[in-house]
Amino acid sequence: MTSAARTTPADAGSRVIMEIDGAVAYVTLNRPDKLNGIDLDTIDELIAAATTLQQNTEIRAVVLQGKGRSFCAGLDFASAFQDKKRVARYFFAGPRTVNRFQRVNQVWRELPVPVIAVVQGHCYGAGLQLASCADFRFTTRDATWSILEAKWGLVPDMAGTVPFSELLPADVLMRLAMTGEQISGERAAELGLATEASPDPLAAALELVEQIAQRSPDSVAATKRLVYGTRRGGLRATYRLERRLQSAMFKARNTAIARKAGTAKQTPVFGPRTFG
Repeated sequence: MTSAARTTPADAGSRVIMEIDGAVAYVTLNRPDKLNGIDLDTIDELIAAATTLQQNTEIRAVVLQGKGRSFCAGLDFASAFQDKKRVARYFFAGPRTVNRFQRVNQVWRELPVPVIAVVQGHCYGAGLQLASCADFRFTTRDATWSILEAKWGLVPDMAGTVPFSELLPADVLMRLAMTGEQISGERAAELGLATEASPDPLAAALELVEQIAQRSPDSVAATKRLVYGTRRGGLRATYRLERRLQSAMFKARNTAIARKAGTAKQTPVFGPRTFG
């Protein structure tokens, strides 16, 4: 990856800080005094950050993290429910769309680059759903994870049920979702809910970014779409999507760069992403 100066937003007091350092975008929850609890403004800022990154063809990965001692302790009910009319607008959606509470997490799955959550401290409720909608989750061993909705008499939501059901066997998911049981980051990794537990999850995440950055940004974007696009489809739809994406890769400029470098046994130097 090429390096560049880190760019920082003008408003460092935002609930979400987005910085770009070379080819990596860092999206940081910035409410450390609230353990990065998510309120309605945080939802808006997270969606805005993802929308901005969607248009950036130079970045190769996104790191989602929380400032301070916690990744995210969940939804900040006290703050969010001060405006009940706004909550209602965010919750209710048409039958063919997602609501805004779901959109804030689903949007990270739609980005054409790998999204990696770096978890420390608390990863509860809405925070766990945000992490689960990242493509990878690196955590400290002593972090605490919980599908916390059971404590409030609720079911998992905010788009978390889709990745939860992909990552966990049904009985494990039901146990965690029915009890709100708290588990360590190490246990989350053992169950497959986290990708890896590490003493330094950010370093582990960036090591993965370095590996991925050695491959064509177009094939990486197409692979992400292929994996998510075929999780629940039938065979015909799966194979159709596979053919369509491979056809796009045959035509991509970065594919030619990869093929030429591979033949010459050289390190490829890719151009900007052209897919996704």
